[in-house]
Amino acid sequence: MPPEQALRVAQEQGLDLVEVSPDASPPVCRILDYGKHRYQLNKKAQEAKKKQRVIQVKEVKFRPKTDEHDYDFKRNNILRFLAKGKKVKATVIFRGRENMHRDIGYRILRRIREEVGDVGLVEVEPRQEGPFLEMILAPRKWTAPAQPATPPEQAAPRRRGP
Repeated sequence: MPPEQALRVAQEQGLDLVEVSPDASPPVCRILDYGKHRYQLNKKAQEAKKKQRVIQVKEVKFRPKTDEHDYDFKRNNILRFLAKGKKVKATVIFRGRENMHRDIGYRILRRIREEVGDVGLVEVEPRQEGPFLEMILAPRKWTAPAQPATPPEQAAPRRRGP
């Protein structure tokens, strides 16, 4: 129908004439309550936002000369982050002459992989990016063992009254 007639019909019904597809030939319009339409779109967007899960990536940095106690402390942090469901980026930083000894960095990352293997798995293999050697670990998917339901006859008796 012509735009003038559609506009008149919309005004008679107390609604709005909304252009849905302006690029179509002829343009497509719809008669609806625009305020209600915007409200529903916002609600859908909020629901989608609630359901999305943001994955955080924590970074733990090592050096080729990282001492044993510091290594253990950082490894425990990696285990804690993975247990919380976060990804971990393990980075070995080389400076100056340390660049000649990349094998030390690979050894550190291999050791991390072996010690954290039951909690996390390697998502990105160790790779060299400038002075950094990086590996990304992701938490393993696991389900908690189901608790056996206690039969009613074994359940503790309920107390009634005050």
